[in-house]
Amino acid sequence: MADVLSQNEIDSLLSALSSGDVDVEEMKKESENQLIKAYDFRRPDKLSKEQMRTLQMIHENLARSLTTILSTQLRSMVDFNVASIEQITYEEFIRSLPEPTIIGISDLEPFKGRFVFEINPDVGFAIIDRLFGGFGKSIFKSRPFTDIERVVFRKVITWILRGFPEAWENIIRVKATLQDIESNPQFTQIVPSNDMTILITLMARIGDNEGLVNICIPYNMIEPIVPKLNAQQWFSNTRSEQTTQHINTLKSRIKRTSLNIYAEMGGANLSVKELLYLQVGDVVQFNQKSNEPIDLRVGNYIKFRGIPGNSNKHLAIKVVEVIDSGEEGEDIDEG
Repeated sequence: MADVLSQNEIDSLLSALSSGDVDVEEMKKESENQLIKAYDFRRPDKLSKEQMRTLQMIHENLARSLTTILSTQLRSMVDFNVASIEQITYEEFIRSLPEPTIIGISDLEPFKGRFVFEINPDVGFAIIDRLFGGFGKSIFKSRPFTDIERVVFRKVITWILRGFPEAWENIIRVKATLQDIESNPQFTQIVPSNDMTILITLMARIGDNEGLVNICIPYNMIEPIVPKLNAQQWFSNTRSEQTTQHINTLKSRIKRTSLNIYAEMGGANLSVKELLYLQVGDVVQFNQKSNEPIDLRVGNYIKFRGIPGNSNKHLAIKVVEVIDSGEEGEDIDEG
């Protein structure tokens, strides 16, 4: 956007022109020179700034998803952030990679073609150390990966690819699938060397270790949805799906959540002296009969009543009553 001059600046400019302090022809030449921009036909920019910003928002979503996924799997502090996003040729990307490195060649349905997900060995070995019971330290030496390490890397990339559907959902529904894993960048030729690609670089922190993770997407792969890569499409889909898909997704996730249920068989009042002198074989009489329904708690809330018994030689409880939240589903004072 051109600079907007204030009234004082306009008055000063007119005064300089009238007095001859400023040469009009000189200003015209400077203006013409500024209109000339360098353009490299070997590296044409395929996406506009707005489309690049939309891709950045997509991968900021992905970074948040990866933080959650790997924090859960590694049980350690994990943090992902978008470091940069740029348009480069595939050859430039391949030349920038170390050897060996961790490269996952993956599909991204419904797009045609494949993209590359590359994990720097420093990050990869920190993940392996953590998965095998270490503190997540990376002691990387340039060497071929073992068969066991390749299996682990395949599993890790599969975990990571689970974050793609949620990251892209505001633009298009996608499904990422790992097809192959490679350690030598020169053997990873998914598109011609001169084809333009979108390179998204993430900064990954695993415990005390930092490293880069690269996502290389060929432009030809996402070309069909390029018109959708704009802020209007992003925010309109966000608003329209919050009331339907997002609610259903939240319900589905809540249904899969695991909770502990506690059965209260009854209670008894004992003095401290009686408690201290309890021995194996002593009988404590509860204030509830064995044939009466007992309370089932979820957390501190009584939600059900049931009758204890056996099922297939296992202790079990048959639910006979559901407690409404307005009745006895209130918080129980454990004091």
